[in-house]
Amino acid sequence: MKSTFQLVRFAVAASAALLLSACGGGGSDSSTMSTGQGTLRVSLTDAPSCGFDHVNVTVQKVSVNQSATASDTDAGWTDITLSPAMRVDLLSLTNGALATLGQTPLSAGHYSQIRLVLAANDSSNPLANSVVPTGGAETALTTPSAQQSGLKMNADITIAANQLVDFVLDFNACKSVVHAGNSGKYLLKPVISVTPSYISGVTGYLDPSLGNGGTLVSVQKAGAIVKGTTPDATGKFTLEPVAPGTYDLVVAASGHVTGVITGVTVADQTVTLLNSSTTAFNFTAAATGSVTGTITTPTAPVDASVDALQTLGNGDVVDILTTNADADTGAYALILPATAPVVAAYAAAASSVAFTPDATAGSNYTIKATSGGVSKSATVAVSASAPASANFAF
Repeated sequence: MKSTFQLVRFAVAASAALLLSACGGGGSDSSTMSTGQGTLRVSLTDAPSCGFDHVNVTVQKVSVNQSATASDTDAGWTDITLSPAMRVDLLSLTNGALATLGQTPLSAGHYSQIRLVLAANDSSNPLANSVVPTGGAETALTTPSAQQSGLKMNADITIAANQLVDFVLDFNACKSVVHAGNSGKYLLKPVISVTPSYISGVTGYLDPSLGNGGTLVSVQKAGAIVKGTTPDATGKFTLEPVAPGTYDLVVAASGHVTGVITGVTVADQTVTLLNSSTTAFNFTAAATGSVTGTITTPTAPVDASVDALQTLGNGDVVDILTTNADADTGAYALILPATAPVVAAYAAAASSVAFTPDATAGSNYTIKATSGGVSKSATVAVSASAPASANFAF
């Protein structure tokens, strides 16, 4: 890796690698013939973004190393080099869409570090990495100087001899782009999870009126979004790849009541079908209220995210909305339903999924601010008639 490359930090949430036979294929890979070698294949996908029509990144390289402490100048790196570099609009990679970045043979063993390298914005390509805010013009993404030196994250990838391992880099563009209001710049603060390419997930339909780009559908565990997407124009949504397990499915549509289906089961090698287009879920319009505040950090720029959580009557916590604080001012704003979410228990038959208001949650929210790995929370009641506020100092 060379200093002219921009290194993108990502939060690695990788579990043990699955062989292709367990995550979408099987057998050996023809490109790997020597004993003691396997193959790593890497793809890119995205969760939906907040307030942008396009989020473009130009991927130059993916690098892996067995050592969690290796620097960018140490030996032991194996690269998947894209030539030419691949420019990808992350917002096109929703509803299970993947962009394959490539694959490389690797010696069998455990790999503890993985890096994603982007091409630089320079005079020949000033918009290699850029955003198009909704209703605005294309603007370059600025990479903070701390990320240019080669920040690393640990991974947990096991390569077996004569087997192909598929991993997906799930780029959360919503949390990865931060506005700096005073300068008008947009900063790249990548949040990417690394997961095996499971052939399992959840699919279903919302009323087409909710397929307008202002709706987030996600599967969650303990208030953490595992996978999110936006429905297409027909209302169809697909959340894939998702590891087998049990989840809360949350539908947060701007200007509508929040809908939650608890106990959604995802089985191995199965995409759970919640309903068909003839039984599409719809959620009524709802009054909204605002929560605003300022986050203060010891150093600039402000690097903080804000989540609005609700606790349901069954004890489950769900994330309704997330945003980033302004990098210059620390200000943030959330527009939230000023009414109780409607909740239903998962049932295999869509006709048996019955939504009822959750009085325990009501219009009460826990506002959680996170900066530098530290979180602080405040409880607010959201009302359509009076704005709420919550300020945080780190």
